[in-house]
Amino acid sequence: MDFGFVFMGDCHIHGDVKYAEDNGFSHAWLYDTQMLGSEVYATMALCADRTSKIKIGPGVTNPASRIAPLSACGMATINSLAPGRAVMGIGTGNTTRRTMGMPAAKVAELEEHVRICRDLFDNKTTDYTEGKRHRKIKFLNPDYGYINVKDYIPIYIAASGPKVAQMAGRIADGIILFGAVHPDLVKWMVSNVRKGAEEAGRNPDDIYIVSMTALYLTDSEEEIESRAVKEAVGPMVASSSNIFALSSRDNPDAIPATLREEMLGFSGVYKEPDAPIETRHLKLYEGYLQQLKEEHGPLMTKKIIQATTLTGTKNQVVGMIEEMRDAGVNQVAIQPIRDTREVVDQVAKEIISRFS
Repeated sequence: MDFGFVFMGDCHIHGDVKYAEDNGFSHAWLYDTQMLGSEVYATMALCADRTSKIKIGPGVTNPASRIAPLSACGMATINSLAPGRAVMGIGTGNTTRRTMGMPAAKVAELEEHVRICRDLFDNKTTDYTEGKRHRKIKFLNPDYGYINVKDYIPIYIAASGPKVAQMAGRIADGIILFGAVHPDLVKWMVSNVRKGAEEAGRNPDDIYIVSMTALYLTDSEEEIESRAVKEAVGPMVASSSNIFALSSRDNPDAIPATLREEMLGFSGVYKEPDAPIETRHLKLYEGYLQQLKEEHGPLMTKKIIQATTLTGTKNQVVGMIEEMRDAGVNQVAIQPIRDTREVVDQVAKEIISRFS
């Protein structure tokens, strides 16, 4: 089992990324959310320059913020600073787009973006279209040292619903799950990845599975529904449950029956229909993934907290990770709500050591 760390896109975070590297973490994922944090490629460049082993990637970028050639150039530039350590995480941009009051990218747009990036990473000439103009493009100076496409750049697609999970199985090197801890959630998503891979004639076992989540170690089970726990992991619970619900809005029965009711309860938690449409998102997404919103608290049951985050006693959390591993997860990536280095220390000492 690999262990990654999920950082807010913060241009000052490179010291913490180095600290995570020194404490056994294999991956550093940085949020690409321009309305919430720093510019992710500038941030990744600083992290790449100050580390030597840890893999670095956006967790995740999207097709609506940048044109595909720019995304490809950005990742190839990070790969030049950190040869063989650049990993591209990409999704439809649920968070990034909604913080501007805009819709996420369409699945077809995501697939086309990934296709162009993959071809450019493979140093190919590829098809590129803007409006009615169709052109052939390629990196023109791949050997000048500006970029690195000699070392392979994996592409991992973020998915919280069957359609995108199957696409990841067809075309990606890996998939990023968000808040998938309960074995039923993991198996649901992994089964769709495998279906897509098999349809494309690929070996499903070659698809690398990442689950991004939060962690909180308690002294007892009774503590799980406490205020302190909800403040620590509640933002992840609300965000991931909401995205699962939205991703399956056309077919809510696709959500595992054991968690369906709880998941669907979060479907409307980021809505404020009575507020002006031009500004409602400003209130809804302020502090997103950083602080608990009071109206979300009553939805935070022990069941949904433990379905979407690694919360419980140390032995419980170790058991959860073992179940995730058995269900197909290759990497658990932790997003801290509390002080970053405290969480790094805790995970390294209490969790990673159990999987060495």
